[in-house]
Amino acid sequence: MTTFLGPSASPVTQKAVQDLRAWGRGRRGLAVALVYGPVSAEDRLYHSKCPVEQRSVTALGEALEEIGARWAVLDPCDPGFIEQLASYDVALSNLHGPYGEDGRLQGLLDYLRVPYCGSGVSASAVAADKILCKRVMVSLGVPTPSWSVWSGGPAEWNGRPVMVKPPFGGSSVGMSLVRERAALAQALTDAAGEAHVVLMEDYVSGTPLTVGLLELPGGPVAVFPPLATEPTEAEFYDADTKLDADSRGAVAVRVAGLAPDVLDEITRQVKLLWDGLGLRGSARVDFMLTPKKQPYVLEVNSTPGMSRDSNFVVGAAAHGFTHTDVVLAMLHEALARQSYDVPLPTPVFSISTSTREAAVSP
Repeated sequence: MTTFLGPSASPVTQKAVQDLRAWGRGRRGLAVALVYGPVSAEDRLYHSKCPVEQRSVTALGEALEEIGARWAVLDPCDPGFIEQLASYDVALSNLHGPYGEDGRLQGLLDYLRVPYCGSGVSASAVAADKILCKRVMVSLGVPTPSWSVWSGGPAEWNGRPVMVKPPFGGSSVGMSLVRERAALAQALTDAAGEAHVVLMEDYVSGTPLTVGLLELPGGPVAVFPPLATEPTEAEFYDADTKLDADSRGAVAVRVAGLAPDVLDEITRQVKLLWDGLGLRGSARVDFMLTPKKQPYVLEVNSTPGMSRDSNFVVGAAAHGFTHTDVVLAMLHEALARQSYDVPLPTPVFSISTSTREAAVSP
């Protein structure tokens, strides 16, 4: 059974930080593949708009330098990506959305038998699928706003505002707040994309909260203090607000001052989700706290953003972890995990693309 550490467990946390740093000093020269590239719509947006100094990959590279790792950025769009990936000691993914945090990259790494940071195939796949994750929340007894699934044709409108969301991807890309029937059709079209299904979620007003979790040596999981993330210029926490490419400070982030019973309920829910989904390494759970102090889970992120100003890193700092401490914890969990070892052949990369194409040509 997982042991969870709240902020009150500061001596335990301090000991974990000391252990991590001691472990890190013995890992200089560790070969780390930092996986990053414009694969999903979410990552393409960040790649095109986010200044280099604000990117997670920049902060992660700085942390790996501090650790003394031998590291390189590997782009999945590079034809030699898989062959390069197989030569590293461990993979640290900074991909988001389809092909990055939905289990497909994790399955590839399992096949290559390359240790990797974060959750495995099943937990990644479920967390990345907003509709499937909703169903799991219900099965676990975790409160979440009511929803329906649209897959074409006329959509029902009950007269109340709804959040229209693509089933995959994050950073609110393709998401719309619809307050009137006339705007619904276009919102569904914008969200459908290639999936052809859309999540229509009842809009719940209140304060957005986010809670980070980090697995520590020995297995305990630190639960970071909930952060309140309130947009100052947008109607909801949309993609432009999250990106904040021009550094306007369009969202106010602070440790939420919650009553003990509300904090206990939020902590109960994140524990249920961590164990119920089988999450590993790190994760972030997003909530909406209503004016009546009822928390509703919106979604689970199995690959939290790791820029220096990201909600996950800010929450970690409130718990006593530096950015580099978090990276050390992620690497430690990956390398301490029991290896995926089955009688698969060692991959051979000697066949060129042209040879393969010739082999399948009529």
